[in-house]
Amino acid sequence: MPDSKHALYRLVSLDGTPHPVLDAPYESIAAAEAAASRWCEGQGRSPSAFEQGIGLEVQTSSGDWRTLSYPSACLLGHGDWSKKTGAP
Repeated sequence: MPDSKHALYRLVSLDGTPHPVLDAPYESIAAAEAAASRWCEGQGRSPSAFEQGIGLEVQTSSGDWRTLSYPSACLLGHGDWSKKTGAP
């Protein structure tokens, strides 16, 4: 169960299952986004990670996972991923 003062995040596929490569706990949205971006770049993909079908979840105090956002491109066709989540 996560510390109530510190959220944990994870990356998921568009079907909501943990991402097959990037399934790990991340201590911030920025850390998750950086890991996903590095992985996408390594795959030869130039669009942002969150336009490549990677979603973000946060662990709740009960240990469950709650979806924060799916890629803006999948929902809106454009836009900044952090604006969907309200992240700074």
